[in-house]
Amino acid sequence: MPEQSVQTAGELRARLAARRARWSVIEHLADEEPVPRPSLGLEPGANLTPAAEIGAIDLRALIGHESGNPHLTRRRAAHGLLPGAPAGGPGARPAAVDWRVRWGWPWITKVKDQNPCGSCWAFGAAGLVESMARIEHGVWAERSEGDVHDGLKYTCGQGSNPETALDWVKANGGLADPDCWPYSPPPPTVPANRRDAWRAEYTPSWDRSGRTVRITDYVRLGDVEQQKVWLDTVGPLTACFDVYDDFFALGSGVYHRTADHLAGGHCVLITGYDDAAGCWLFKNSWGTGYHVGGHGRIAYGEVDIDHWAKCGLRGTNIDPWSKRRLHAGNVYESGNGRAHRNFELCAPAGGGSLQHWWREGDAPFAWARAQAYANDASGLPAFTGTTYNRNMESLHVTTGGRLRHWYYEQSAGVWRDGGAFGPGDAAIGSTPAFIQSDYGKPGNFEAVVRTADGHLNHWWRINGAPWTWNDGGRFGSGIAHYGPALVQTRSRHLDLVATRTDGRMQLWWRDDPNGFAWRPGEVFGSAITSAPCLIEGQYGAADEDTAGNYELCVAGAGGRVEHWWRGNAAGSAWSRSAVFGHDALAVTGMLQGSFGFNLEVIVLRTDRQLQHYWRDSAGWHEGPVIGPA
Repeated sequence: MPEQSVQTAGELRARLAARRARWSVIEHLADEEPVPRPSLGLEPGANLTPAAEIGAIDLRALIGHESGNPHLTRRRAAHGLLPGAPAGGPGARPAAVDWRVRWGWPWITKVKDQNPCGSCWAFGAAGLVESMARIEHGVWAERSEGDVHDGLKYTCGQGSNPETALDWVKANGGLADPDCWPYSPPPPTVPANRRDAWRAEYTPSWDRSGRTVRITDYVRLGDVEQQKVWLDTVGPLTACFDVYDDFFALGSGVYHRTADHLAGGHCVLITGYDDAAGCWLFKNSWGTGYHVGGHGRIAYGEVDIDHWAKCGLRGTNIDPWSKRRLHAGNVYESGNGRAHRNFELCAPAGGGSLQHWWREGDAPFAWARAQAYANDASGLPAFTGTTYNRNMESLHVTTGGRLRHWYYEQSAGVWRDGGAFGPGDAAIGSTPAFIQSDYGKPGNFEAVVRTADGHLNHWWRINGAPWTWNDGGRFGSGIAHYGPALVQTRSRHLDLVATRTDGRMQLWWRDDPNGFAWRPGEVFGSAITSAPCLIEGQYGAADEDTAGNYELCVAGAGGRVEHWWRGNAAGSAWSRSAVFGHDALAVTGMLQGSFGFNLEVIVLRTDRQLQHYWRDSAGWHEGPVIGPA
C-alpha cells in the first residue's frame, strides 16, 4: 500500500530506495530540503470528460488526408489512414514517440513557469497550440498563457482545465503572442496572501486579431491506443491527473505514486510515449528546475492520467506575425484556404497594374488569378501579410520614382490605395523591400529601396495616427541591384543584402540601440547580375528564441540561380550550397512555409514569365510557370 507523505527530500529518497522505485528525487534537492510544492491548477471537480465516455473514434475521418508535414503523411499511410492505403498492421505504431526531437528536428517550445498562479491548464493549452503550429507549419509561434488566462478574467489562484481554455481560444479569434499580451503573474509587491485574488487587467494590443494562432475544434481522445496513434500521426495532447505529495519531487525515471495524500490536480502537455518503459512523456510548467529540465515521465494508468480524455488539435491557422521572417519579395504564405497555407503572389499585369495570384495550400496546387489593382507600378511589388486583421500589404516603385502602398482589406474584400510617399528618385523598375517589424504595437512598417544614384533609402511608418511615413536616411553607395532582401533578426536588428557594382553582395545592418545608423557587413559572392532575395529560415532555429539561418537566392552568371546561406551564430560565414534553374533574370520572392521545411522560390525568367522552384530533402525542383510579369 502507498505510504504517508514525507517532509524532506532525504526521507523520500529512502522510501524510493526501499520500494525499488523506478524514479528518483530531483538531483539538486539536498536531503535536508523540504519537498517543494509548486502551484497546480486543475479546478476541483473540473468538468473533464471521462475517457470511457469517448471510447474509440473514427481517426480516418479526422486525419485521413495528407499533411503539409511529409513525415506525418508517411506515418498516416503506415497506419492505413489515407485513402487507398491498406490498413495498418500490428507494427504500424512505433514503440516510442518523442516530439522534443523527431526526424532530426525540434518541435516543442521551451519549458515555462506558471508559478505562483494555478494556471497549469492555460500552459497545457498554449503548449498544445504552440506545438501544433510548429508541426503543421514548420514555424516557431510562442503563445501567451496570459492571453487566455486574463481573457477569461481568472484570478491567480483560480483553477480550470485545458478544455475551457481551448473553448475560449476558439471563440475569441485564437491565441495571441506574448508581446500582444503577456503572462503576468503577481509582482513581488503583491503579498502572498493576496495572490489568489490578483488579476491583471486584460488590454491586449489593438491588432490582436491579426496576431493570433487560430484553431478549429479540439478532439477528445479516450482510447489509450488511439492516443498513441494520434501522438504518432498528428502531435501532442493535453492531459490532467491527480497529484500526490511525492510527485512534486519527481526527478528522472518513470513516476508511480508512493504517497497517500492527494494534493490536487494538474494538467500538462503529453509530448510522447515509451512502451518499453510503460509511460507517457510530458512537458510541465514549473520551470526547468523540476524533473529533467522540466520534462518528465508518468507510468501508464498512474494517478488517473488515463481516466480522463486527452485533447488534441489539428488544422491550426498561423498568424502573419510569426511568418513575417519567412518570406521576402512578391510572394508569401497566408492563413487562407482549406489548409490555411495558401501562397499569395503579386506581379505586374501591364499598363502599370498589378495582378494578385494565389495557390491553394493542398491539391491540386494550381495557381489562379484574383483581383488586379494599381495603375503606376514600374516593376514588381513587395507583398506581405500584416497584423491588421491579416490584411495583404503591397509596396511598389511608381513610374515617377516614388513608393506607393496598397492594402487588401480582408473584412471588405477590396484593394485600397494607401498613398504615395518616399523619394522622387527611387530606381524605376526596381523592387522595394518591405516588412512589418516588431518596433511598437502594432509593429512599424519598414521599407528600403534603391535610389537612381546607387544609394539605399530607408523609410518607416509608425502604425497609428497620423499614419505618416518617415525618411530613415540614405546609406551605402555603388549599389547596382537591390530588392526583396530585408529581415528583422531575433536580436531586433534590421539586416539586408544588396548587390554592388563590382558584382559582389554585401550585408548591411542597423542596431537601433546604438543610434539608428546602417553599418556595412560582410562581402561575398561574385558575378552577381541581379538583386538578392533574403529570408531568415528555420534551419538552425533550435527553439523559439534562437535565430535561424539566413537563406538567400540570387540570379547569377549564365541565367542560373545561386543559393547561399549563413548560420546566425557568431563568426558564421556565407556559403554557396547550390546552383539551379535556367533563364533566370531575377529572384522575385522566397519563403519557407508549411510544406515540411521546404524552401519556395519565385524566379522571373528572361521571357518575363514567373516560375516556381522548390527545395526539399532531395534537392531543388523545377515547378510550374505561373504567368507573365
